[in-house]
Amino acid sequence: MSLHILTPGPLALVEDLGRPGFAHLGVSASGALDRSALRLANRLVGNPQDAAGIEITMGLLEARFDAPTWFAITGAEGDVLLVRDGVPASSVPLAVATHAEAGDRIEFGPARHGVRFYLAVRGGIDGAPTLGSRSSDTLSGLGPAPLSAGQTLALGAEPERAIPSADALTVWAPRDDTVVIDVVEGPRTDRFDSHTRDAFFETTWSMSASSNRVGARLDGPPLPVARGAELPSEGMVAGSIQIPPSGLPTILLADHPVTGGYPVIAVVSDASLDAFAQVRPGQHVRFRHAH
Repeated sequence: MSLHILTPGPLALVEDLGRPGFAHLGVSASGALDRSALRLANRLVGNPQDAAGIEITMGLLEARFDAPTWFAITGAEGDVLLVRDGVPASSVPLAVATHAEAGDRIEFGPARHGVRFYLAVRGGIDGAPTLGSRSSDTLSGLGPAPLSAGQTLALGAEPERAIPSADALTVWAPRDDTVVIDVVEGPRTDRFDSHTRDAFFETTWSMSASSNRVGARLDGPPLPVARGAELPSEGMVAGSIQIPPSGLPTILLADHPVTGGYPVIAVVSDASLDAFAQVRPGQHVRFRHAH
C-alpha cells in the first residue's frame, strides 16, 4: 500500500515521536511538534502511538491513496475533502477514522485554526529509520527530506489492533485567543533582575512569523539585556526560553540545536510544549509559573 503526494503544500514532513537520547552525538530529538495530535491520530486508526505520520504546516497538501486505507486527521482545523473520481465525495471529519478507496484523493484547505495538521494512515508511514526514528529534522537534515510532488510513500503492515469504535480522550482544539504557557524557572534566571523577570511574565507576547520547527520567536517590548548576555555554549532542551541580545524570547522546539549560548530565563513545561505547534503568527502568548 502507498500514498502518492500530488501537492505537498508549504511544508509537509514525515514525523514520529522523534529520536531522544542522542544529544551526546549532537542530535536533537526532533519528531512531531504537536505530539498529542500525532498520538491521537495514530490511536484513531489502530496504530501504535509512535507510528510515523505526516505533519502538514498550514494545509494545502493533496495526496492519492493507491489502495483502500483508513486514515485520521488531527491538530489544526480547516476544510479537508475526500475526492472520488474527480468529484468531492465528502468532507472529512477531524479526529475520526475515515476510510478511503483506492484512487481517492485527499485535499487539505488552508488551516483556519492552529497551524499543523497531522495525517495518520493505518500501518503508518514506512521507510528506513535513522537512529531509530523516521522523523525529519529540518536543522540537521537527518531523516527524510520534506515531501515533494510526485513522491510515493510506502505504508507499513496492518497493525493487529482493530480500528477503535471511539477514542475516550478529550479532543483538544487549537485556540484563537491568548495561549497561556506554563514554565518553570530556567537555569540562568539569576542573570536577570527582578524587574526583567516580572516583565517576562506580565507581557503579552506575539508569535513572530519567522518561527519554525527550530524555535518559536516572540515579538513584544524587548527585555533588558541580561548580565552576561552571552555564555559559553551549554546544553539545551526543547522548551528552553533564551533571551538573546535583542531582548525578545526564543523558545527552542523539536529541531533545536543541542547547545546554545544565550541565557535561559525559563523552560516550558512538557505538558505545554505541544501548544507552540499550533500558535499562529500574530497570536498572543503569555507565560505563568507552573504549579
